[in-house]
Amino acid sequence: MKALAPGTVIFHRHRGYGVITAVNLLTGWIAARFGSEGRTLDLNLSTDEVQFADGEAILFRRAPPDRMPHARLMAMVRALHEAGYQKLYLYSWPKPSGLHWRWHLFTGPRDWMQRSWREGWYGSGADYNNNPVMGWGDTPGATTEELIHALAKFDPEGLAHALGRDEDHTAWFADVCDALLPGYMYSLDMQRPPGAPLTDMPPVPVIPVRAGLAPYSGPDITWPPGWAGLWTKVHAMPAPRINLTGIPEA
Repeated sequence: MKALAPGTVIFHRHRGYGVITAVNLLTGWIAARFGSEGRTLDLNLSTDEVQFADGEAILFRRAPPDRMPHARLMAMVRALHEAGYQKLYLYSWPKPSGLHWRWHLFTGPRDWMQRSWREGWYGSGADYNNNPVMGWGDTPGATTEELIHALAKFDPEGLAHALGRDEDHTAWFADVCDALLPGYMYSLDMQRPPGAPLTDMPPVPVIPVRAGLAPYSGPDITWPPGWAGLWTKVHAMPAPRINLTGIPEA
């Protein structure tokens, strides 16, 4: 399916040609303006007969689009790894609501906690739902190659920091992409029982990126290299003793 985003030209059998002004890829509702009308019309892509401008039907229910960008980002990172930019990492984790997942690309040292932050290198599935772009000058529906060129043009200095070798992570990431793409993404959710070592944790959670996909049933996804070292020690602040008598202790 072509990209669905604000600015997409559509055709409605009763209204004619129009332009999408707002879209929600999670629910399938759009707002569109037709002709010279001053107000927008709300349409549901699952029930209203809406087409692209060239006549292709929008089959939102039968062929839903990705409602989060993580799988596209994974494909881009793998391609950059193959080109020698192995010090590029993709961190993804859920929002507290569990409805959307954040993403963060970072370069340089592989430090999952102290990650470098650069403008345009992070985002959320919640934002992507309403405007399916990454935020570095890319266009909706851009191919992997187009995403790479847009990122290189947007921040060549930042991408240069990804040049270098990290063979362990590159091999792990390639295996993950082979297992999950194009329909699933991984979530580095750090929740675990208090004090439990990483070896007792379940496999990395896997999330479908579009509606209608069956739960993931492929091989277990292991945690990325360097992750286990985050939990080798338990840091606990000593709790002060509470004195309820009011008498100073010796």
